[in-house]
Amino acid sequence: MILRKLSILNYKNIGEAQLELSPKMNCFIGSNGMGKTNVLDAVYYLSFCRSASNPIDAQVIRHEEPFCMIEGQYQAVGAESQEPMANSELLTISVGMKRGQKKHFKRNKKEYKRLSEHIGLIPLVVVSPADALLIEGGSEERRKLMDMVIAQYDRSYIDALSRYNNALQQRNILLKMEDPAPDTLVLQLWEEQMAEAGEVLYAKRRAFVDELVPLFQEYYQHISSGQERVGLTYVSHCQRGPLLDVIQRDRHKDLAVGYSLHGVHRDDLEFTLDGHLMKREGSQGQNKTYVIALKLAQFDFLKRTGSQTTPLLLLDDIFDKLDAQRVEQIVRLVSSDNFGQIFITDTNRDHLDQILSTSALDYQIFHVSQGEVRSSSNSS
Repeated sequence: MILRKLSILNYKNIGEAQLELSPKMNCFIGSNGMGKTNVLDAVYYLSFCRSASNPIDAQVIRHEEPFCMIEGQYQAVGAESQEPMANSELLTISVGMKRGQKKHFKRNKKEYKRLSEHIGLIPLVVVSPADALLIEGGSEERRKLMDMVIAQYDRSYIDALSRYNNALQQRNILLKMEDPAPDTLVLQLWEEQMAEAGEVLYAKRRAFVDELVPLFQEYYQHISSGQERVGLTYVSHCQRGPLLDVIQRDRHKDLAVGYSLHGVHRDDLEFTLDGHLMKREGSQGQNKTYVIALKLAQFDFLKRTGSQTTPLLLLDDIFDKLDAQRVEQIVRLVSSDNFGQIFITDTNRDHLDQILSTSALDYQIFHVSQGEVRSSSNSS
């Protein structure tokens, strides 16, 4: 699936934009704060039904405006060639929202009953400066990474995650009760539901990580020219034994603190560089190389794992803090035939010219300034 046309109205700082896009490379150039990332975020919204940077829908509506709208027209591509299929019908995905009202998310003008039905239809991977939180932030960011990837190819994962989170929430409500104390039988009921759904999540996360690791290490070695050795390890309470036993073993501690200390909501990914934790040892360039390699491996994984279409790839300001050698390696990677449609932003035209000069890819270049997006040139 490729995005042929993108319409944006009152989304963040973008007043109005009507974009005809290249099926291969779309480059957005402009100074910081001009709206480049907001264009990519609109593309992200059409895949995930939400903004990548702001979970509050009302806050993505442009200041002083009563509503916003995004619409994308997608076209199927050939499985091997990744070229647009001439006779394929366009798929229209749109979202509209007014202040104080719920959003309306539609596929070919028919509104979804459940937004989860849409996830995975248009797979997408984004690489952005916010990915630094994968290394510097807490375990929640790393769990989100796993959840985002798996949900795009496995609908049953979304259901299991919903059941687990509901059981966890209900158990935590009970754990906070003091007078009267929570009913033990009711606690056990929610613990059993947590464990049942949690074991499913653990199995799917473990399978994902096992397959992702060699892809990730290959990408990192390519970008760094083999200068460092990286690792990625999945850590879960499920590795201590049956999850129900683990949860119930320390119930008294949970009652003391008022929330659940054990379960897959505490799962984590451990990132290492030459055997040491990345957050302690990695330089800015190494950290950025790590997350770029991780996201490219995620792209490769989605492309291989049951997806009906090559994911869209969004590269937001990825060259900052990287040395020339690593930039060159990334340029070679994204210019290869392995990737489908790419959206890339940068403040430096030189990087984009380097990508375009090393490939015969069709491309479009857009300049973004003060929320205005205009096409400047194209080639095929």
